[in-house]
Amino acid sequence: MNGMVYLVGAGPGDYRLITLKGKECLEKADVVICDYLADKRLMAFARDDVEYIYVGKKAGNHAMRQEDISQLIADKAKEGKCVVRLKGGDPFVFGRGGEEAEVLKKNNVAFEIVPGIS
Repeated sequence: MNGMVYLVGAGPGDYRLITLKGKECLEKADVVICDYLADKRLMAFARDDVEYIYVGKKAGNHAMRQEDISQLIADKAKEGKCVVRLKGGDPFVFGRGGEEAEVLKKNNVAFEIVPGIS
């Protein structure tokens, strides 16, 4: 049985600017897959037992290729987990949310987009 994925925009850098919906998603997440631009203080909203996976990318230093990130998100959901893909700004303005959504759709994984302040 597949879980659920939330593609969550973390806001423009100040952790207090995440939306209430984004905060609610973090509170129920089994797994948080986080990028470089998301403020680490947002993890205070997550459960103590959440699985945290850093997949950040900055110039010349990528923790993981985008294709692998997209598949990781789908794979974790296929394990029946609630997955938050936490991205700086908005999932589509600064991130590769479209590519991730396409992989989720291809893998028949339910997902919801939670916009963030750009």
